[in-house]
Amino acid sequence: MEMETEWILDPAHSEIAFKVKHLMMTNIKGEFREFEITLTSEGNDFSNAKVLASVNTQSVFTNNAERDTHLRSTDFFDAEQFRKMTFQSRNIQKLDSQNYRLTGVLSMKGIDREVFFHVEFAGLRKDPGGNEKAGFSITGKINRRDWGLNWNAALDAGGVLVSDDVRMTAELQFLKKS
Repeated sequence: MEMETEWILDPAHSEIAFKVKHLMMTNIKGEFREFEITLTSEGNDFSNAKVLASVNTQSVFTNNAERDTHLRSTDFFDAEQFRKMTFQSRNIQKLDSQNYRLTGVLSMKGIDREVFFHVEFAGLRKDPGGNEKAGFSITGKINRRDWGLNWNAALDAGGVLVSDDVRMTAELQFLKKS
């Protein structure tokens, strides 16, 4: 059994984003600009890795100030009362050399729900400074109503203004702690 390895998030080369359908026809994208993620593994084997993420809900950004203010309000994240959303891994299932299924608990607005994400391991590389880096692409889908993000408006032609499904993505790069 190898020693536990700590990986440090490289925020300059990482992002957490989401997409939601608007007017039932186009996707609106957003991101969280402030987040922390810790990753521990057995050496370079991520099949038993542990992940803990914390996202500042006030850092939501959609390139529209009015929409960002609405997302921070009690209609959505209630960012004044619930400043953080967190994810804690419970299990990582290795599907093949590059693909994993990550299961854990997503906590938002005081509500905990189990979720799963598809993780694609992009590999290990040395950066120009000789530091070992690991890269991951993460995708998944949640229903925002499961966490009490219920605000919506009915459309005259049928349907709703904002879909319940939220597609989440993350591009994460970690530095192996020496």
